[in-house]
Amino acid sequence: MNGVAILGSTGSIGRSTLDVIARHPGRFRVVALAARTRHELLLEQCRTFRPALAVLGDAADADLLAAALRAEGLATEVAVGERGLIAAATAPGVEVVMAAIVGAAGLGSTLAAARAGRRVLLANKEALVMSGRLLLEAVAAGGGQLLPIDSEHNAIFQCLPPGPPGVRAPGVRRVWLTASGGPFLRVPLASLGAVTPDEACAHPRWRMGRKISVDSATLMNKGLELIEAQLLFGLPPGAVEVVVHPESIVHSLVEYVDGSTLAQLGHPDMRTPIAHALAWPDRIESGVQSLDMLRLGSLGFEAPDRRQFPCLGLAEAAARSGGTAPAALNAANEVAVAAFLEGRLNFTAIAEVIERVLECQPAKPVGALEDVLAADADARRAAAGCIEAGGGWRA
Repeated sequence: MNGVAILGSTGSIGRSTLDVIARHPGRFRVVALAARTRHELLLEQCRTFRPALAVLGDAADADLLAAALRAEGLATEVAVGERGLIAAATAPGVEVVMAAIVGAAGLGSTLAAARAGRRVLLANKEALVMSGRLLLEAVAAGGGQLLPIDSEHNAIFQCLPPGPPGVRAPGVRRVWLTASGGPFLRVPLASLGAVTPDEACAHPRWRMGRKISVDSATLMNKGLELIEAQLLFGLPPGAVEVVVHPESIVHSLVEYVDGSTLAQLGHPDMRTPIAHALAWPDRIESGVQSLDMLRLGSLGFEAPDRRQFPCLGLAEAAARSGGTAPAALNAANEVAVAAFLEGRLNFTAIAEVIERVLECQPAKPVGALEDVLAADADARRAAAGCIEAGGGWRA
């Protein structure tokens, strides 16, 4: 039986992971669960799965959880913050770590899991975007595995021959990342400045958290995935292309030099890549229905409109620059998206803030984690300064 730690258990990926695990009680055992703030939902998960360890980001929430667990006679230990996350990722009996904490907050625990030789199921794309080859080197040093959970990268993984992460597979010409286009694919550019957070979070195909939903609406999500794909699969700039596919049935494609193109298809449900990575190289039931090919009808593909989605071009530029540029890109985006969700920034100004931050922060080489963390902190300060200065951006 495989012991599993889920970092981000109360989010959409975490809940889907627990759904898959519950379908296979003889195969998986939940050892640790971690969440940022939702202590009541985490308590429900502890009642059902009885983990040895539960982690919360806030000490007050952790005290409430610990008291509730004691009152119910549950033996789950409670830990707090970054140290708690690392403890969960490296706990005895944990063989598989679902890294599903959104944003830079998941970097430390993901690196710790990799160094400890765990099978890391990477749903937190920001960890790889920020750290670059540092995470790949940690996986190699720890002797573990790195399996992608993003539906696009998992699709690519399924279409490639087995091989170590970060190494280009023989015969691969390029990969195609599919993008749904989000809720504003057909919205006129002139109207985007007035869209609300709720409108940006109303994704037509996927049910996701608010931050990643906004990233999908700006196509920054696809930009971060482009950087992640280059790193995961050892591909140079230009060998990863983005194509808009509104139906979200084809989750990505791999083009080979002999003219073959392999694709992975499925319903837009994250339980499919989660089940694949949990059981790999085996296949298990995920709870997702198979496609009815006769009812699909036509599938559409089109080039992304880069005027409509400037964040995609910013991510491509950061990928070309390398070094600390992706970390700065991610940090500026996190700050700008948070400001948009709080009503302090217009939707179209998200890209403007990121562009200004990248202009004032030239890329530097990354030799150690400290270089990444410094670039992240500098970019956050610069983005906050841009937003505070205003410039007609306020919602």
